[in-house]
Amino acid sequence: MPRPARLTGARLALLLWLAAGAAAAQEVTLADDGRPVAEGELLGYDGRYYRLLGEYGEITLDGRALDCAGAACPGPDWVETVRVSGEAAILDRVLPPLLDAFALGRGLTLSLTEAEDGRRLYTFTDEDETVGVVRLHPTTSAEGIADIVADAADLAVSIRPVLPREVRIARAAGRGDISAAGRSAILGLDALVPVVSVRNPVAAIGVTELQGVLAGRIDSWADLGGPDAPIALHLPEPRGGAGEAVAALLSPVPEGVAAQTHDAPAALAAAVADDPLALGVTLRSGMGQAQPLALTGPCGTEASVAPLSVKTEDYPLTLPAFLVAPARRVAPFARELVDYMTSPVAQPVIRRAGLIDQFPEAIPFADQGARLGLAILAAEDQAGLEGLRRMVADLSRRSRLSLSFRFENASTTLDAQSASNVALLADALERGLFDGRDLLFAGFSDGQGAPGANRRLSRARAEVVRDAVLARTGDPGAEMSVAAYGESLPMACDDTPWGRGINRRVEVWLD
Repeated sequence: MPRPARLTGARLALLLWLAAGAAAAQEVTLADDGRPVAEGELLGYDGRYYRLLGEYGEITLDGRALDCAGAACPGPDWVETVRVSGEAAILDRVLPPLLDAFALGRGLTLSLTEAEDGRRLYTFTDEDETVGVVRLHPTTSAEGIADIVADAADLAVSIRPVLPREVRIARAAGRGDISAAGRSAILGLDALVPVVSVRNPVAAIGVTELQGVLAGRIDSWADLGGPDAPIALHLPEPRGGAGEAVAALLSPVPEGVAAQTHDAPAALAAAVADDPLALGVTLRSGMGQAQPLALTGPCGTEASVAPLSVKTEDYPLTLPAFLVAPARRVAPFARELVDYMTSPVAQPVIRRAGLIDQFPEAIPFADQGARLGLAILAAEDQAGLEGLRRMVADLSRRSRLSLSFRFENASTTLDAQSASNVALLADALERGLFDGRDLLFAGFSDGQGAPGANRRLSRARAEVVRDAVLARTGDPGAEMSVAAYGESLPMACDDTPWGRGINRRVEVWLD
């Protein structure tokens, strides 16, 4: 199987060329009252600031008192252009309706020009004046981030977090820490989902069994409760974001495993829907007429790809769609566009476009029956039942918010989606949505280790989340307390690493 793309040879060559400060046709000279101040390749201009690559690297200069000389200098008809590159599944489905809504909300006219290379230019005009241009380059998550590093894009869209390797290369190229807080935001949520034809009798698949299919250990439907027939496997193209997510969250697909690959989620779903012996893994946003399979665990748990399950991260294959920016000035039009796309106002547009929005929802305690049933089965002794009874007494009059918080492996560091959830909850508090209410940050653990140690760890994690929310808001207008319930309310089986990861969490319960 081809290795997932990171930075192509052409992009690495471009980075080396940038680092060497090679001269190009974009060479300009900036002068103050006739005295040269700086010269080099013009990398960007936002209406006020120039970015130049010169003898001493990349610099940014306030151009209000400077004159620009050179063929590349912006003229009086200069218009800000925002270059967006990244995952085609998101750029094709989600960005166009967001741009439409952005224009409509500001009374602007939006026109589209399509280039032969697949890039699309959206031009925003106010009467006869062009106020901004957005250029979309649908490609892959890896290429979008590579474009950020190579200064070929102002924003990247990715359905997986920035990789440590990409962070190192971006820092070396002068793009700053693209993994730092404030450098990325989550547009919405997607998920990987196993799918079959509606004519296939199988309704669920174990995560371990799905990994076995991908690894080539299982190749017959008979092993999955279906007919005695071979599995026709369909997968995303491995160099795309969905293909990278399959390898990272489920299993790398070894060479020799027979699978048909697809560039687009919709094409994969259509092929699976037409074949009763097909099994595919695709994005929830592009599963079309294919039938999603629930994911099961060895202890009897079951997780569906329902919106609330994805929003709470109770579904183990959730994929946030990230908007990533380099560590440099963002021009006014780009800043206004990003603020809109990541605001609560944009959430209904994102939901209609096929992603799952992040707007907090309240889930009544009465809807927790399946989880409570699993908790009763998992309570092995009287101490476990006592802990469960205490938890029910505390939470029975409350509703669970759909914002959950999970952590990177073996740490109290929030994962990418949870860090975004901190900002969402802080924003909701600042807007007064929970004024006068009581928010209980409930910590839970997996079942590994002694109960006392698990309760202490779950309390520590609950305090981390509460403190992170408090740090982002002044007066929250609500009571914010913590409680620790250890392993009292498992979401998944502790027999698997992914199950233990799902169980280690902090929930927010609203009174």
